[in-house]
Amino acid sequence: MNTKHPCFNVRVYGIIVNDKGEVLLADEYQLDTKMTKFPGGGLQFGEGTKDCLRREAIEEFGQGIEVLEHYYTLDYYQPSYFYKNCQLLSIYYKAWFADPVRFVISDRPFDFPRWENGSLSFRWISKDQLSPDEVSLPVDKVVASKLQQEG
Repeated sequence: MNTKHPCFNVRVYGIIVNDKGEVLLADEYQLDTKMTKFPGGGLQFGEGTKDCLRREAIEEFGQGIEVLEHYYTLDYYQPSYFYKNCQLLSIYYKAWFADPVRFVISDRPFDFPRWENGSLSFRWISKDQLSPDEVSLPVDKVVASKLQQEG
């Protein structure tokens, strides 16, 4: 491992479940890469993890969420997928929408008009259909498996 200029990439994600037991997924085209993941994003310096998730919700959904409880924290070494010489640290919280959803929910993956960096769409998937194969990133696969085992 090159440790000349190591860094940490801290990511915070929400496991958002609706009243039907469906989990919210984000389909994204970012850094020239197509990916399906849990909603969330990068921690900014000086920000707490729950505050990060609330900020990401406003940025991605245009509405707030209520962060309920810690769900999972990455507990093994995982190199960052996008950033060379960075170690990933991913933190997941259970969350929900206190208000009715006011953004577009799609019924199909990658439902955006143009494939350009920053394109984003959302969809619900039942816990029964959620599997590690449904998400793209390595740690999301671990979390999807954990959710799948809970039933």
